[in-house]
Amino acid sequence: MPISLGELATTFGCELIGDPDVTVNGVASLTNASSESLTFLSSAAYSSQLPSTKAAAVVLRAADADACPVSALISDSPYVMYARMAALVCPAPTFAPGVHATATIAESARVADSAHVAASAVIGDRTTIGENAVVGPGTVIGPDCTIGDNCRFIANVSIVKNVTIGARCLFHPGAVIGSDGFGNAMTPEGWVKVPQVGGVRIGSDVEIGANTSIDCGAIGDTVIEDGVRIDNLVHIAHNVHIGAHTAIAALCGFAGSTTIGKRCMFAGNSGAVNHITVCDDVIVMSQSVLTKDTTTPGVYSSSFPAKPARAWAKQVARFRRLEGLFARVKRLEK
Repeated sequence: MPISLGELATTFGCELIGDPDVTVNGVASLTNASSESLTFLSSAAYSSQLPSTKAAAVVLRAADADACPVSALISDSPYVMYARMAALVCPAPTFAPGVHATATIAESARVADSAHVAASAVIGDRTTIGENAVVGPGTVIGPDCTIGDNCRFIANVSIVKNVTIGARCLFHPGAVIGSDGFGNAMTPEGWVKVPQVGGVRIGSDVEIGANTSIDCGAIGDTVIEDGVRIDNLVHIAHNVHIGAHTAIAALCGFAGSTTIGKRCMFAGNSGAVNHITVCDDVIVMSQSVLTKDTTTPGVYSSSFPAKPARAWAKQVARFRRLEGLFARVKRLEK
């Protein structure tokens, strides 16, 4: 949507250096921007790209303004400011209210008149769909679910059963919410499945990525609090509790009955074992796993970065000799 730099500056309360009548009609990176693009600079790693940008305007800090060859929108938090401006320049799609002829809705379900239900969607018994919700094509929302206002299920999302979702949540294709947890009891004759009779409770303003799976509770509910951001290909097991505004990157895993605090951040391929509690404001680095209760906020890391195979093989050989070396040192100390 075309919008002038003057309007952006006024709407978001930031200083404009440049012509207020210049308009932007899209967003782009510093290197790919055109004369109609809005872009941003928030990291010093990309400062070398600023002098050659062809953007209409750059959102950046005051300290970087002198090096900017085009109009500048000044902000102390350029990435956040860019995100807000980009949402205005590139608004989300709108959907007409109504139910597609190929959708299947149970007689006991209730769908708000303002909701949009797309082709081949299925809505189960006793389920409620809120105002302005968008149930995308191929999405299945099972029985006994409550979907809040302004939620969007992009396509092929599976909400299995007994799931409660707050307002303004976004679910990407392939997400599965409320599937059975991995509950099994061993006997001499083999495994016995433990019934998974709980549900899932998701707060408001939550985003869940593609092909992410959140299991229902075995007894009680799995809980995702307000404002949580979950990337693609994440697994959250039964009865996990994720605190508000926590962010979880791709390929993370959380074992059953783990409690994660508020405002935590888990980098890619990290996670936590079962039955532990993690306090608020913990950051877990990539490929690291928390294995016990974490009571102190901070950054946690526990993995080896990749290195040439020959060098790694030498280190492994040294690791294997550590026990003998330890025993020799102990004898010498005596």
